[in-house]
Amino acid sequence: MPAVDKLLLEEALQDSPQTRSLLSVFEEDAGTLTDYTNQLLQAMQRVYGAQNEMCLATQQLSKQLLAYEKQNFALGKGDEEVISTLHYFSKVVDELNVLHTELAKQLADTMVLPIIQFREKDLTVSTLKDLFGLASNEHDLSMAKYSRLPKKRENEKVKTEVVKEVAAARRKQHLSSLQYYCALNALQYRKRVAMMEPMIGFAHAQINFFKRGAEMFNQSMDSFLSSVADMVQSIQVEQEAEAEKMRASQQELLAVDESVYTPDFDVSAPQINRNLIQKAGYLNLRNKTGLVTTTWERLYFFTQGGNLMCQPRGAVAGGLIQDLDNCSVMAVDCEDRRYCFQITTPNGKSGIILQAESRKENEEWICAINNISRQIYLTDNPEAVAIKLNQTALQAVTPITSFGKKQENSRPSQNLKNSEMENDKIVPKATVNIPEPEQLIAPGTPIQFDIVLPATEFLDQNRGSRRINPFGETEDETFPEAEDSLLQQMFIVRFLGSMAVKTDNTAEVIYEAMRQVLAARAIHNIFRMTESHLMVTSQTLRLIDPQTQVTRANFELTSVTQFAAHQENKRLVGFVVRMPESTGGESLSTYVFESNSEGEKICYAINLGKEIIEVQKDPEALAQLMLSIPLTNDGKYVLLNDQPDDTDGSASENRGAESEA
Repeated sequence: MPAVDKLLLEEALQDSPQTRSLLSVFEEDAGTLTDYTNQLLQAMQRVYGAQNEMCLATQQLSKQLLAYEKQNFALGKGDEEVISTLHYFSKVVDELNVLHTELAKQLADTMVLPIIQFREKDLTVSTLKDLFGLASNEHDLSMAKYSRLPKKRENEKVKTEVVKEVAAARRKQHLSSLQYYCALNALQYRKRVAMMEPMIGFAHAQINFFKRGAEMFNQSMDSFLSSVADMVQSIQVEQEAEAEKMRASQQELLAVDESVYTPDFDVSAPQINRNLIQKAGYLNLRNKTGLVTTTWERLYFFTQGGNLMCQPRGAVAGGLIQDLDNCSVMAVDCEDRRYCFQITTPNGKSGIILQAESRKENEEWICAINNISRQIYLTDNPEAVAIKLNQTALQAVTPITSFGKKQENSRPSQNLKNSEMENDKIVPKATVNIPEPEQLIAPGTPIQFDIVLPATEFLDQNRGSRRINPFGETEDETFPEAEDSLLQQMFIVRFLGSMAVKTDNTAEVIYEAMRQVLAARAIHNIFRMTESHLMVTSQTLRLIDPQTQVTRANFELTSVTQFAAHQENKRLVGFVVRMPESTGGESLSTYVFESNSEGEKICYAINLGKEIIEVQKDPEALAQLMLSIPLTNDGKYVLLNDQPDDTDGSASENRGAESEA
């Protein structure tokens, strides 16, 4: 006998749209079976109550038996044997239509009674359906109440009551769904038996009550009925075994820990899987209904390849919500709701805002979308790639014995305090011991991912008591050195981060800062960077907004004590700035940037600017420097792009020292 379609009890708790869709198929099948059973019962009652119209009644019964094949059962697979059996019975009924009349008592006991019992006992699943619907509505209401819990003004007592209410509603829904599923599964077995039991009784009644039964029901008919009875018995045995299995499974599923029903159970230290490349579950979607009004809708979301899909309850398939390739995702505060995150498109436009059920779900969704946005799913082994990337990020923030072990063959960096120059050639000092990371940067030092000071603060520092422009624009006379500077060079850079450091005696502090900034960006899923123009003059380093031309930051070149470019990623560059504090002391900060050009060019420009500062004290040295470097028509120095690679004054040979005037 082919396997019987059934609902999986393990999926009752999740209550996914796929399970609901499959449940609707079983409900449709039960409705179709109910309609057919009622029609079949009417036909049998007509036979029972109309002995004088036996021929007509049995003829109608024969037609109704044939109609089973034409019924559009949603779960009609595996009914071929039932159909063939009913076809055979239809032929027998046609013969009995001419030869027999029916005895009312035997027909009532052997034909009408079983189908009535089947209809009254097995087809009455509407009560369980109503209980399941009520439990589902209570669960939805409790989840909506839980989702509206405020984040800022959190009341622990109210939260505890709401959490208990959610757990109770979820348990009630789980119990009602398990009972409902078991009833629908059992119905698939009973419908096969119920279709054949009345006909067996009808056939035996005909044999027993009519003289010509012996002639009509020969040996072949007896063997056929025996095989049908064996088949019915085997189905009943299988049904009992499956019922026992479902009861055991139901008890096992109901014996789970209370944390299964409680949202955000382990909020202090959840077990988060950061290597996911696909994710599915219920989220609250924020929808705008007006200029200032919004609504939240609880929907089922899942990832498919590089797409975020959404599937409402009852829908056959999901629809595309957001393309996740190259997008960014971050946690946000939204309408005083907890566990919200926002997906931003690659062009920087704000996308959708979603709310997760718990901290664990929130962080796993963010990690999964972050992994998908990197297009890891297109690799041959996406799981291994995701694990490797996350392990690399974790290792990046773990202090290593010596950063210099990775760069044993790297070139010497800029050391402005300990460099020497003889005959216009750089002579590096003897190799010194590379300090430990803890000696360079204090553990736990915070990282600033935005420009430290806004434009107005830098303007205030340079204007003194001048009136502040409310629009934040820099006046032309704010930086008068720009007109008189012997050096101006513009670079397009993106600010990655800055952090306080403990020393500026070695370029290793810049490399360590680069490592910690990049690792922190990878771990916290920070991908957005601020693009600026870095103007290098013979007096200052200026960060300029490319759109408004507002100066975001200004550093005196004399305060830049160390600068270096990354040996492997040529576009990474950083510098150390020594700034006075209000307390009278000094602070050291490292700034890390990503440039569109090579970082060595920026280092060369900074080094050349510091040389100009030194030689401006000596007119003869300034004249020699002007002769050694080609000038533009307006008297500015031409940097790097016009510099030959093999000259003595190249960037590679001037890296790491100040010139001696």
